Amino acid sequence: MKELRIRTLAAVFFVAGLLSWAGARLWNSVGTLPRVPLAAPIVLALIAVVLLATALSLRARLKAQRERRPDAKGVDPMMAARAVVFGQASALVAALVAGMYGGTGVFLLESLDIPARRDQAVYAGFSVLAGIAVVAAAFFLERVCKLPEDDDTNGGTARAT
Repeated sequence: MKELRIRTLAAVFFVAGLLSWAGARLWNSVGTLPRVPLAAPIVLALIAVVLLATALSLRARLKAQRERRPDAKGVDPMMAARAVVFGQASALVAALVAGMYGGTGVFLLESLDIPARRDQAVYAGFSVLAGIAVVAAAFFLERVCKLPEDDDTNGGTARAT
């Protein structure tokens, strides 16, 4: 399984933001603009909380296993792998959604004097922040579930003599 790359997520964020900004300008020239739902930052924040809770739970269970506590509850490797995949997928989607709302929010900055547009800009800003929280929680979950490095310092290329 490949690790998340911040460059990939940043590229998704910026491309989605640029396309969303251009789309908002085009849509506004027609006369309407799609609304930023109030639920967007709430849903993203809930996903971040779920990822963080999963990471903290797995970290505690793995620590108990390493310390060989008698009451330690084991971690199923498939469950950990599924959690990491969920985190990676959530991070990619959050980068895309945060980019879309970020681009729309940047467009809305031009018309903050209109109360409805100001509210939409605030929702878009909170969506970007919640999307960043999802990405951070996904990185933390991935770090918690990462297997320790092998003790072989040659990277598996030891020579037989």
